[in-house]
Amino acid sequence: MKKTISKKEAQKRIEEFFEHIKEKKAEEVKKIRTLAMAHNIKLGNKKKTFCDKCFKPYLTPSIRINKGIVTMTCDKCGHACKWKMTKEPLMPIDKKDDEDCEC
Repeated sequence: MKKTISKKEAQKRIEEFFEHIKEKKAEEVKKIRTLAMAHNIKLGNKKKTFCDKCFKPYLTPSIRINKGIVTMTCDKCGHACKWKMTKEPLMPIDKKDDEDCEC
């Protein structure tokens, strides 16, 4: 017998998961992605934090911008993901990294 959770609980679990995406494994990303699909929850910009092919979180991806198209190349498998340029940032910015900067 499968244990089912509500859509609100699933959204909460997804939000908590993506707060610390950099420390996660590919299997965990697959599980959360499957949970989102099962409850019809859109990941939106969160999809841009991990590779579409190997599901590993981006640590230092190669980012190129050409004619309004952003291309991110995975540092682990080399797969390139492309998106149209938007006003929103591609990847969430860690505030603790900015505090260390003495700019």
